[in-house]
Amino acid sequence: MTTIINQLVDKIIQEQALIIGPVAWEQAQKVTGLRINIQSHEVDIEGDARDVLERLVAQYEKLFGKASREVCRDAVRPLLSQVPESDVPSVLK
Repeated sequence: MTTIINQLVDKIIQEQALIIGPVAWEQAQKVTGLRINIQSHEVDIEGDARDVLERLVAQYEKLFGKASREVCRDAVRPLLSQVPESDVPSVLK
């Protein structure tokens, strides 16, 4: 389960990076519960994965507006079928 959540986080960051560049990785580092190795682009979640996903989306939305939320949703849409409904935050539905 953690692996798919890590994939969701990675996909969100990568999609944001296509738009805003390396700032996406820097912003992701500010999210509580998310450990990031910028050089290797590896992510690790500590704590409640749903909360971490929610905070990640909120971090981008805080800086770049609602369009960032849509980018996040679009990024993870292909993977959501592999995640239990209860683990998907409402901001990604």
